[in-house]
Amino acid sequence: MISNVEKWQPLDAKSRTEIEAVGLKYINQIYGGIMTEATGTIDMNNKREVFGWGMYDWANSAFSTTVGTVFLGPYLASLATDAASKFPDGMARLGSIPIAPDSFLPYCVSFSVGMQVLFLPILGAIADYSHMRKQMLQIFATLGALATILLFTVTGPVWWLGGLLFIIANLTFGAAMVFYNSYLPDIASEDKRDSTSSYGWAMGYLGGGLLLLLNLAFYQFREALGVPTGLAVRINLASAGVWWLGFSFFTWARLRPRHAHRSLPQGQNYVSIGFTQLRHTLGEMKNFPETMRYLLAYFLYNDGIQTVIAVAATFAAAPILRGGLGIETGTLTMVILMIQFMAFFGALFWGKLAGWIGAKESIIVSLVIWAGVVIYTYGGLYGESRVLQFFILGAFIALVMGGSQAISRSLFSQMIPAGKEAEFYSFYEVSERGTSWIGPLIFGLMNQLFGNLRLAILSLIFFFVVGLLILPFVNVPKAIADVKKYDAAKS
Repeated sequence: MISNVEKWQPLDAKSRTEIEAVGLKYINQIYGGIMTEATGTIDMNNKREVFGWGMYDWANSAFSTTVGTVFLGPYLASLATDAASKFPDGMARLGSIPIAPDSFLPYCVSFSVGMQVLFLPILGAIADYSHMRKQMLQIFATLGALATILLFTVTGPVWWLGGLLFIIANLTFGAAMVFYNSYLPDIASEDKRDSTSSYGWAMGYLGGGLLLLLNLAFYQFREALGVPTGLAVRINLASAGVWWLGFSFFTWARLRPRHAHRSLPQGQNYVSIGFTQLRHTLGEMKNFPETMRYLLAYFLYNDGIQTVIAVAATFAAAPILRGGLGIETGTLTMVILMIQFMAFFGALFWGKLAGWIGAKESIIVSLVIWAGVVIYTYGGLYGESRVLQFFILGAFIALVMGGSQAISRSLFSQMIPAGKEAEFYSFYEVSERGTSWIGPLIFGLMNQLFGNLRLAILSLIFFFVVGLLILPFVNVPKAIADVKKYDAAKS
């Protein structure tokens, strides 16, 4: 009788090729056809998947523009002002707490991001360990969209509900962005990340701008349609949630799982392993000093950027006596709409600029422009020409808004170790799009203390100046080398 060992013969080259082909075919079925036969690795720069990834920017930017930038701030401020008219100090009340009407939404932004500081790093660790990035993106995007749709229910008697729903929507918006951003190193090679990140931002400005155009048309013709102003605003707010949820299905259909499931250690669950991984990551950050220096600079300057975006509508619509511009909502929406469509081209241009002069250098140029915008907002925008000046200022914002954030995201993707993308992007997301927290808090407090929005705006110059002082000293080549050294040691 011949044993199995004696029957075994080495495979010839043809047989090995056939078996490898079958294996690759099977893996392709799992990963949706993005495994390359040439290398046996997950294919990067796949146009179908990059498009699906960019469509999430198209989807969720409706929340950033229609809700966060244009309609919600002035609407809640007007409701809070009506509520404050009952009190001699002109302050609205949350229980016994006095709230300046124009400070209500900035406080809500700050609180929601404070919650993100606590939870997003844990969620990132869970996602990297559990192979649940796509599922968690779906869950949080759905929750955020539903909370946005429910903004339709916010009226005068329950003006505070607008803040509560915004906190939920903004918290889940930020959580979903952790998992969305963490896909960038997986779907784009290093040489394509600046352009891919810029493409995502450009898609966001185009999608958010398109819905804003439709909302503007509806708002402008509301009287002819017999729709009261308050109802028109509530419909527009809810439309952002419908847009966000509806277009997210393009992303969910094309974005593929990328990492193998890792078995939980004995006695651990996903929540406990999230805390364990977070502690481990915090302990390992000493290996990435340049990444940490970059994160510090980013936290500061992007907090300033996000605060300017978040409070622009409140500042523009507020009465002149309170330091605002007194711009009517329809005119304000046209300015924001112009910014959205110009920012589409600005994001693409900044992707090219990063290729010409370097990613870090292009961010520094954008921050100089941002600082100039803040200073001019404080010292200018007076008289009958203030609307024209606001349009011109908006053009400068559009030029740098998408580009500065897109290049920041792609640059960070080169400074983080493989397998920990969601975990590191959870720290990054603490000051990402719509999720700044120190800036809105300072803005709200300055306005409440001095009763002047211009002084509140001027306080934001701190973030750009300090960010500009730190960023030039970030050694990007060393940061990339540190990550490669770390990955090599772990492999």
